[in-house]
Amino acid sequence: MYDDNNKDTTYYKYRVKEKLEENFIDNQERKAVKLVRYIKKYDPAKSYDNIPWTHKDVWNCIKTNTAFEVVEEDVRFTKLIFPVKTDATWNGNAHNTMEEWEYSYKYVDKKESINGTTFENVLFVEQKDDKSKNAIHRQYFIEKHAKNVGLVYREIKDLYSQIITTYPSGLPTPVESRILKGVIYKQTYVTHGIE
Repeated sequence: MYDDNNKDTTYYKYRVKEKLEENFIDNQERKAVKLVRYIKKYDPAKSYDNIPWTHKDVWNCIKTNTAFEVVEEDVRFTKLIFPVKTDATWNGNAHNTMEEWEYSYKYVDKKESINGTTFENVLFVEQKDDKSKNAIHRQYFIEKHAKNVGLVYREIKDLYSQIITTYPSGLPTPVESRILKGVIYKQTYVTHGIE
């Protein structure tokens, strides 16, 4: 995270465990699953194995015949739609009050290595990419899901700059190279299993 007040970058490092803990019926009479999230904050003096998990928050997941929804911090997102097809598009914010974001599948069932683990069937969801629309604000939101595993990669860039510089060609340099404030967040797969 870059803080424009302090003119400094703050780095956070941690592990998140997402655990499907309980089935229930949601307020629309649909089958849902409680997703309890735990966190281990990085400590350079300890290995992650020696840091206890602490409760972070609770999300909910709902899978229907046509979509997969996740309620994150009381905001409902349509993360996936079915059937899964390359170039399919949908409004990921259709069930919340945020502006419309056109999600799309960039590729489906691609073999990919993520953090040293190879997955045979990875699905790439682009939630937002506005790099060509604005020279002072950059938003890039993506997720990758592996078949029979779930979310294996997430990247968020929400960056601002008031300074516009250009390459010799006249094209503006990326906002990433002239950040005044914003967040770059990356979440990547470590392991999965049954407890």
